[in-house]
Amino acid sequence: MSKADNIALARRLYDSGAAPDVTREILAPDLVWDITPGFPRGGVYHGYDSTMKDFFGQFVPLFASWSTQAQAFYGDDENHVFVTGQYHGVTKSGKKADVRFIHLWTVRDGKLAALEQVADSHLVQQALAADGSGAALLP
Repeated sequence: MSKADNIALARRLYDSGAAPDVTREILAPDLVWDITPGFPRGGVYHGYDSTMKDFFGQFVPLFASWSTQAQAFYGDDENHVFVTGQYHGVTKSGKKADVRFIHLWTVRDGKLAALEQVADSHLVQQALAADGSGAALLP
């Protein structure tokens, strides 16, 4: 795929708000989901189903709301897409966490096959600790 095609694929994920029908279609079944150490539920998840259950299934309930806003997309000739943006989280007690991120995607066979995420885990942990949810941070 071309750089433009790869960027369009990644953009579709973010524009959909990670809608389940879109994620199922464009994320590879053997997805590798690598979340920076120290980030809540950080670690490496293998496979689409594990990512949805073991990461998102345990991460999302920590918050009253969580969203991901992509701001810029860059492609290279190695089938990578770099995405910069902001996470916006609100804990159940109303503590806000606005965190910059960078996502490095690898595209394979027309699917997003791997994610490497880097974000300021301290800001997210600080918000959860103030919420009393700090014990839920480690995998």
